[in-house]
Amino acid sequence: MIASLALILLAQLVGEAIARGAHVPIPGPVIGMGLMFGFLLLRDSARFGLPRVLPKPLTDGTLESTARGLLMNLSLLFVPAGVGVVGRLDMLRAQGMKLAIVLVVSTALSLLVTVLVFRLVASLVERRGTDGKP
Repeated sequence: MIASLALILLAQLVGEAIARGAHVPIPGPVIGMGLMFGFLLLRDSARFGLPRVLPKPLTDGTLESTARGLLMNLSLLFVPAGVGVVGRLDMLRAQGMKLAIVLVVSTALSLLVTVLVFRLVASLVERRGTDGKP
């Protein structure tokens, strides 16, 4: 579990270092998630044979169970943000309408972009299936 948690935190740290060092407008944890995804693809690829050289906790399912445990308790990470909001109720009263508008618009834009990306990927997958190419 320690090795798995260390790898998860290392991926986030490297992502944060890349984001800050390269001055990219992508959050570090998102880059770290992409790095973790790449690691998992390499780990599970039979071509590279990584399970032979990696420590056992990273190959025997411990990494996945550690991630599941973190996700099950994810709501605890929102407690500090909630306390921060309650601590600034005066600002929430003064800027509440603006915040609500920004939340609604950003949610609608996120949903729209998600639908567009899904349709694009679906059409690419459909086209690849009809061409007979793998």
